[in-house]
Amino acid sequence: MAIKNVVFDFGGVLLDWNPRYFYSEIFNDDEKMEYFIQNIVTTKWNSQMDRGRSFEDCMNELAKEHEEYRDQIMLYRKGWKKMLKGEISSGIKVLKAVLNSDKYKVYGLTNWSAETFPYAYNKYTFLQQFEGIVVSGEEKMIKPEKGIYLTLLDRYQLKPEETFFMDDNKDNVAMAKSRGINALVFTGTDENLKEISKILSLNI
Repeated sequence: MAIKNVVFDFGGVLLDWNPRYFYSEIFNDDEKMEYFIQNIVTTKWNSQMDRGRSFEDCMNELAKEHEEYRDQIMLYRKGWKKMLKGEISSGIKVLKAVLNSDKYKVYGLTNWSAETFPYAYNKYTFLQQFEGIVVSGEEKMIKPEKGIYLTLLDRYQLKPEETFFMDDNKDNVAMAKSRGINALVFTGTDENLKEISKILSLNI
């Protein structure tokens, strides 16, 4: 069956988000910063906010566990905007090709805090061209939990076999495939863009 819908992940595909962009200023020591990011404000910890918990609750809880890093932890929300560096050119290239083709409806499926998503949505206005966006923080579930994929399909009445999904996380892609969605890990390499071009019959 022909593809009619293209679904984009945001972080790592269209937008470059990384806590190092902020904490490099705070630590001025790469080794100490890496320890902090890898062991304290981890991806797993951040996913709680992507699932709908407040920054304030998560920061206070973590600061109690790691008193020696209290000051740095409590800066996480304040420094969040600096963690969002900008657009990822390869992903934007794909998005523009898809939008300009007028062949597909475009959707978003993102792990993102409900508190900070409005900032991204207003700053990066290309997001306003999407037919619909499912934000994990609003749904209280995150990829790769199967429920969030079903929410996307049900809310916008998408047939999985007519839908193509791109995400930089292989586990998220694997779950999409298990739901019957056509999916590909996005890397942004020339070879990757060629593969996307072939799937969507577009010149990217």
